[in-house]
Amino acid sequence: MTELTIRRPDDWHLHLRDGAMLEGVLPHTTAHFARAIIMPNLVPPVVTAADARAYRERILVARPEGSDFEPLMTLYLTETTDADDLADAHASGLVTAVKLYPAGATTNSASGVRDIDKVMPILERMASIGLPLCVHGEVTDPAIDIFDREAVFIERVLAPLRARLPELKITMEHVTTKDGVDYIKSSSSNLAGSITTHHLIINRNAILAGGIRPHYYCLPVAKRETHRLALRAAATSGDARFFLGTDSAPHVDATKECGCGCAGIFTATNTMPLLAHVFEEEGALHRLEAFTSLNGPAWYGLPVNTGTMTLSKRAEPVAYPAKIETGAGPVTLFDPMFPVHWDVV
Repeated sequence: MTELTIRRPDDWHLHLRDGAMLEGVLPHTTAHFARAIIMPNLVPPVVTAADARAYRERILVARPEGSDFEPLMTLYLTETTDADDLADAHASGLVTAVKLYPAGATTNSASGVRDIDKVMPILERMASIGLPLCVHGEVTDPAIDIFDREAVFIERVLAPLRARLPELKITMEHVTTKDGVDYIKSSSSNLAGSITTHHLIINRNAILAGGIRPHYYCLPVAKRETHRLALRAAATSGDARFFLGTDSAPHVDATKECGCGCAGIFTATNTMPLLAHVFEEEGALHRLEAFTSLNGPAWYGLPVNTGTMTLSKRAEPVAYPAKIETGAGPVTLFDPMFPVHWDVV
C-alpha cells in the first residue's frame, strides 16, 4: 500500500503551552488534527472555568487563518478544586475532562494532588455527571524506581480508586508499560488508555546508550523494549480502549540541553507519518484510522470528524526540520532515528 485515506485524526493529549510558544507550535497541530485535548499544566495552572475559558480564547486567537481546529479544554485537579465550578464548566460544554497530576510527577505538576482522599468528593461529583478523569499514572514516592512508577501507581492508586468508584470514567494517559496495557485490557468498562507516538518508537536505550540524549527524555520515561513492544501490539490491535494521545510537549532547547533538563518530546509535526510507518511495520495500516480517528471520539462521546486525511508513501525519505523556530526559542523535533517515507498529502 502506498496511499491511505482516513478520517481526520484527533490528538487526545497535547501540550500547547502559552504565549509565544503557543503561537509557534499550534500550527503544527492544526495542520493535521481536527481536535485535541489540551493539557492544563500552565504556570499558573488552569484550575477554574474562568481559567479554561481564557486559555481557550488565547488558543483560538492563535489558530492559523482558516483553521477550524477545536481545542478541548481540561481543568487541573487540585485538593481545593471547586466541585460546583467544575460541574458548571462541564455542563456548559467548556470542559471535556479533568486532569490528575500527582504532585511533582512531571512538568508544572507542583500544584497537583498529594492525597487522593482529599479529592474523593470531587471525583464522586465527576462520576455522577459523567465527566472523565485523565490521569498521569505515576507515583512520586522517592523510594520507587522511576521505571517502576507506573506499575506502582496502578497497584497503589488506580486499582483502589476504581474499586471505590467504579462508575468514574478514567483515561490512563501516555501508557508506557506492559503492566498498563494489561491492566486496561483486563477492564470491562470505564477505563481506556492513550499512547504516544514516541513511546511506540523508542525504548530507554534512546536516552542513555551512547551518551545522554535529552531530546528523548520524557515523563513517563521510556521503558524497556518489552514494554515498547506491548504498546505497539495494543495500539495496532484495533482494541477500542487504546487511542492516540501524542503528549507532544515543546520545550525550548536551552531548557532541554542543560544540567537539569525538562521532560518532554515534541512530535506534533511528524506524528502521522511516523504512525503510518509503525502501523505498516506491524502489518496494521488498516487499523491506523481506528487508533487516530475513531476510538478517541467514541471514548469521549464525540462524533468522528467528517473530513479526511491522505497519507502517501514516497520512494525517497521525507525531510523534516531538525528544529522549529518559535518566538520563545528553537524547539527540537522528535527524530525517530530511521528514514520516514510516509507523508501527509
